[in-house]
Amino acid sequence: MFLSTQDFATVVRSTPLISIDLIVENAQGEYLLGKRTNRPAQGFWFVPGGRVQKDETLADAFARLTQAELGLSLPISAGQFYGVWQHFYDDNFSEADFSTHYIVLGFRLRVEASDLTLPDEQHNDYRWLMPSALLAADNVHANSRAYFLEEKRAEVPGL
Repeated sequence: MFLSTQDFATVVRSTPLISIDLIVENAQGEYLLGKRTNRPAQGFWFVPGGRVQKDETLADAFARLTQAELGLSLPISAGQFYGVWQHFYDDNFSEADFSTHYIVLGFRLRVEASDLTLPDEQHNDYRWLMPSALLAADNVHANSRAYFLEEKRAEVPGL
């Protein structure tokens, strides 16, 4: 189900969005980051991921997002659930003045970099970084760095 821009703006202005982020590791222990072309977090290096759509199961969303973000449709069983995260942004996808709030389900997965076909819709460049370099880089968004800082995980009892 696709919303008009106006309806989507109402949703973003009014409620949190649910998304899946993919913490993608290669055989060398490096993690995939893309340079975002869209708001929020435009211009920052960020892990791949995207929103869960209305009436879409998490398994279907995972397969769709791995195809869209990595060029490789994977079953949810290919990922290891990594926890629940909260992302807050002062801006949004539009020019209007309201914030964006995501509840993010993180999934770690290991891939062969040569199996990926990385698209240019959401990111205009890609790189693989070791966690130490990722944490040290000031142009990696804080929400992506948080995946490598245990204290940044959302407090969810039982997880």
